[in-house]
Amino acid sequence: MQAELKARLKKKAMQLRRDIIEMTYHAQSGHPGGSCSLADILSYLYFYRMRYDVKQPKHLDRDRLVLSKGHAAPAWYAALAEAGFFPREELLGLRQAGRLLQGHPCINIPGVDATTGSLGIGLSIAVGMAVAAKIDKRALKVYAILGDGELGEGQIWEAAMSAPNLKLDNLCAILDRNMYQNDGPTEDIMSLEPLAEKWRAFNWNVVEIDGHDFDSIDAGFAQADAYHQGPTLLLAHTIKGKGCSYMLDKPSLHYSPPTREQYEEALLELKGSEWL
Repeated sequence: MQAELKARLKKKAMQLRRDIIEMTYHAQSGHPGGSCSLADILSYLYFYRMRYDVKQPKHLDRDRLVLSKGHAAPAWYAALAEAGFFPREELLGLRQAGRLLQGHPCINIPGVDATTGSLGIGLSIAVGMAVAAKIDKRALKVYAILGDGELGEGQIWEAAMSAPNLKLDNLCAILDRNMYQNDGPTEDIMSLEPLAEKWRAFNWNVVEIDGHDFDSIDAGFAQADAYHQGPTLLLAHTIKGKGCSYMLDKPSLHYSPPTREQYEEALLELKGSEWL
């Protein structure tokens, strides 16, 4: 990936993280940790890879995205606002009664194709979208973003079994493998390993990537594009709370809004030289 493009995507990801902190601080609610771990992948999808038209958000040939880990909605809302689906002013209305952006994605929000939040359902929705695209002969991609904690839900594995059987090469799942779920490390609560081998046993094309490195992200999506025997899982190794030191390895802060001190610290850090 060219240096200029990478620099642009890094700056977009920085802005998404700033917006996540702003939104959750002003709402005094939300999940900043699992949102920040997704910022680089969403930056890559919305500002480089995905096909969409903000003026025609329901265009039939658009790519689809399903945020199965719906609690990371602040990251998605930030990307949608930055892309121009709705005014940025809406971001500070997060989780306020009567406002557009609620705690989990809803299909009435421009750019959102699936209402999610109940963990485990998103991959099934994405499978249905991919099947419909095949039936309608539409050359579009369906992307499903999964959380590693939600892999404890049985419905995920039912959908994982069906997608290769249906030969859905137009489906790409992205697993945000940040190693934490709401109550602590995934490996302490419900061990997932050996995770890549499990998905391969379900006949998925599995590509492991660094979810914060744009060269790795780009190479992973290129491998997904080149695979035509069935669906691909991008197993993205990420850091929960990436970019915000105050919450790293502190599970209770992953789903808590920042205090005033944490808010100021995070915004200062997100303006650092690492992102330029």
